[in-house]
Amino acid sequence: MFRIWFERDMPDHVSATIAGLALPIGPGTATPNDLLSSVGEADAIIASSLVTYDGPAMDRAPLLRVIARTGIGVEKIDLGAATERGIAVCNTPDAPTIATAEHTIALLLSVAKRIATAQAALRSGGRDFFGSHKGREVSDKVLGLVGVGRIGTNVARIARGLSMTVIAYDPYVKATALSEAGIRTVDTLDQLLAEADVVSLHLPLASETEYLINAERITLMKPGAILVNTARGGLVDHNALLVALDNGRLFGAGLDVTDPEPLPPNHPLLHRDDVVVTPHVAAATVAGKARLYESAVTQALQVLQSEYPKHLVNPEVWPVRRQGSLTKEQQP
Repeated sequence: MFRIWFERDMPDHVSATIAGLALPIGPGTATPNDLLSSVGEADAIIASSLVTYDGPAMDRAPLLRVIARTGIGVEKIDLGAATERGIAVCNTPDAPTIATAEHTIALLLSVAKRIATAQAALRSGGRDFFGSHKGREVSDKVLGLVGVGRIGTNVARIARGLSMTVIAYDPYVKATALSEAGIRTVDTLDQLLAEADVVSLHLPLASETEYLINAERITLMKPGAILVNTARGGLVDHNALLVALDNGRLFGAGLDVTDPEPLPPNHPLLHRDDVVVTPHVAAATVAGKARLYESAVTQALQVLQSEYPKHLVNPEVWPVRRQGSLTKEQQP
């Protein structure tokens, strides 16, 4: 029977999926200062976001054949090291789509409606709430999406239901496909920043996208714009963001991801009424987490049973692991 190591406690509903096929191990048997202390016998790892899986980490599990992420990003997994060791890496790009798209809109509306400001006023015992409140409507405003994958497309769908105009910059997606979804493409990021009343980030973190939203680019944004980030914290220079909020360049920001993560309790972004920060929980709905784990565990079992998984991040590993055992009909 296979052994699957869970970085976080295995949800109860996963028991039925692995019944008769695998036994769960970790993290309950791990030591507090070494989560990987119990990984030694693992055939598969269900990876969250607490551990970095580099070569030495993988070598602690000599039987390891697959690492399956409960999420989209694989920046904490050394893909080269995994491929070199014949370890398949899978992710779950479909699972968090709905929850993260809804959370994006929730942050957008919370900032636009000044929810935090209104709540703070109520707590302070103020009186003239109506006269002092300065919320905004989003109807007929322009939402600019930077990156349009599964989540961005769903954000656009909801935003159009709010009567927003949606524009997007994504050089990797065909304009015709976006047009069919009611999204107008722009040629450059600078153009999007200049046109959008709300800028929402939906792209991976890489060397070329780190601090994509910096002081220079914030000056290109429409005065009074809103910034929303549910992708990766490193996409935004938080010092530049704070300056833009202080000088009134931006109306506010909604952040589910930060750098560092989580923010320390004394961080200035956590003490502003024009910023709403949540601790990377956009995908953490009950249904969303169930999909994440079901998809990750299902793919781990597929690999362990020599079946090609749906979302293999390093497909070049497959001939290495299987030594060409798949027929052409079996390969995707």
